[in-house]
Amino acid sequence: MRENDLLRLPLPSDNPLEPPAEWEELRRRCPVATVELPSGDKATYLTRYDDVKALLSDPRFARPTAEDGAARIAPEGAGGPAADGSTTLALPDRGEPHLRWRRQVGKYFTAKRMTALRPGMVRTAEGLVDDMVGHGQPADLEAGLGFPLPVYVICDILGVPVGDRDRVSHWSDAFLNVSRYSGDQTRAAYAEFAEYMSARIAATRAQPGEDLISMVIRESEGEGQGLTDDELLGTAMGLLVAGHETTANMIGKMVAMLLADRTRWERLLAEPTLVRTAVDEALRFDANLGFGIRRYLTEDVEVDGELLPSGTTVVCSMPAANRDERVFGDAHDMVLSRSPNPHLTFGAGPHSCLGQSLARTELQVTLEVLLRKLPTLQLAVPVDELRRVEGLLVGGLRTVPVRW
Repeated sequence: MRENDLLRLPLPSDNPLEPPAEWEELRRRCPVATVELPSGDKATYLTRYDDVKALLSDPRFARPTAEDGAARIAPEGAGGPAADGSTTLALPDRGEPHLRWRRQVGKYFTAKRMTALRPGMVRTAEGLVDDMVGHGQPADLEAGLGFPLPVYVICDILGVPVGDRDRVSHWSDAFLNVSRYSGDQTRAAYAEFAEYMSARIAATRAQPGEDLISMVIRESEGEGQGLTDDELLGTAMGLLVAGHETTANMIGKMVAMLLADRTRWERLLAEPTLVRTAVDEALRFDANLGFGIRRYLTEDVEVDGELLPSGTTVVCSMPAANRDERVFGDAHDMVLSRSPNPHLTFGAGPHSCLGQSLARTELQVTLEVLLRKLPTLQLAVPVDELRRVEGLLVGGLRTVPVRW
């Protein structure tokens, strides 16, 4: 890479599980770089751990909105609210209103609730693995387990009936894929989801249950500041956008990374107590996490000795920061027992992922079930034949062919 080259995101790599070669050089020589996004807009790209963590932790800077005039990720409005920061999400994204919303919704994702959800997740994962085995080998683990498990879990959390799961899966994909769907298709998917979920919210207000929407209605009204229907809709959509495809893709990538080097899988079979640390190491080691998180600067900021003026759009590359040798020993190795593991995959600061405990639980359950039911699991193709999904904001593999 030459110093004056303009990099275009996403950066290519030779292997779908390996990081782009540019990351290491950027961290070393050009930690504050200018890049071009798929929309053609320019942004500032951060790759060092300390820089990324500091900006994400700074409460002055929130996600860009469509009104900011920030650099867009996708061209012509494709990718929907997740890509262009549309305010149709109707959620407060800064200041005290944002903190109040986080407090109300965050009450759902307690350790006690995750423990209560775990047996149901185990049964669902076991059923999906049984179905996959029943169809014979080789099988696509992404289609058989990775994609449906998080959908089923989120549908349960939102109180969505079993028969509507496939519709929810389609909407999630349309919200997050920046190249498969046109802007009109994404807007149509949002309208369909909004109509469907608004009806569910009305039904939930009339007859609350034990799902997240019911809990938020009860808890927020108890505080005298009940969320509006638009805010509840934004909460449901936010959970779907942030919690479905991210976890679905991570299941496939985690299993592929562990099977790519058979000694990793064998060690977990010998020491299943390492599942928890192995899951966090997979989250850190994932080089296919997507573009990164955008922030729009509303005032001048100095990063690594360079002044970034107000009006700059910054893309914080968490996967590049997670490979920073200044923070992680053996950063380019997958160390299954790594602890502590302060990776930035879930972000940092006031906008860190609310559902990270849910994601960790789903990944742990997936790994525990696979190790127990399919100890002979292996990739059915060479690693370099795995293919990335192009266009997803959160990054993933098209298929994960496996044998057992």
